[in-house]
Amino acid sequence: MKKWALAFLSLSLVVVLGACGNKSETESNGGNGTLRVGASPEPHSQILEHIKPALEKEGIKLEIVEFTDYVLPNKQLDQKEIDANFFQHKPYMEGEAKKGGLDLVEVVAVHIEPLGAYSKKIKSVDELKDGAVVAIPNDPSNAGRALSLMAKQGLIKLEDENKLEATAKDITENPKNLQIKEVEAAMLPRMLDEMDMAIINTNYALEADLDPTKDSLFIEDKDNPYANLLVARSDNKDSEAIQKLAKALTSEDVKKFIEEEYKGAIVPAF
Repeated sequence: MKKWALAFLSLSLVVVLGACGNKSETESNGGNGTLRVGASPEPHSQILEHIKPALEKEGIKLEIVEFTDYVLPNKQLDQKEIDANFFQHKPYMEGEAKKGGLDLVEVVAVHIEPLGAYSKKIKSVDELKDGAVVAIPNDPSNAGRALSLMAKQGLIKLEDENKLEATAKDITENPKNLQIKEVEAAMLPRMLDEMDMAIINTNYALEADLDPTKDSLFIEDKDNPYANLLVARSDNKDSEAIQKLAKALTSEDVKKFIEEEYKGAIVPAF
């Protein structure tokens, strides 16, 4: 029995040590190895795909893990299921970190995705009728961003147009009696048939084959605090692998790729 127990203990140690070795490949190889990065399909994954060859030359194998929502990428980063993520702006990151007690740290700003208004029922914002239904993202930072955008178009008035997390309670005037519906951001393009207008994040607009520069009724000014970030944790943000990824994402090659591929729909933030 003692020999069997000793053999079992030895086998268990081999399995545990092997698992530990796989979990932190980037650290065990002096900052190089496989780097798992969570991203939205478009444009984030496309940008990451573009820099894969450059990172390979730096000794880093980039593994892109795609997410279609805004919640899981941060949870999995905090739980060390992935090494970094690339999909969100700073106000959203800070809100999620505070709400969930997550370890999220900004590494570098990469690009800006202007928020836009879209419709299948009207061609101009002037055509919005009394009582029209307008859908906006339901997360606090993007909801406030959408309301601020509507206020700048004169559709509503807010107590403070610069408040990053404004809510419907901050609306002081609504001359067209617009019915504002908060919807999960990823669902907004699919609900255009049901709504008179929807305020949609550019990544989801692009996935739905909407061209922000041509199809939007109005669009956010590019000069805003909503640059999309490369995000890591406090324990790995300064690692060699993460810093190489940050450098690649803010290279002249990526700037040129963004400008040529998206033609103003998204713009470099560096």
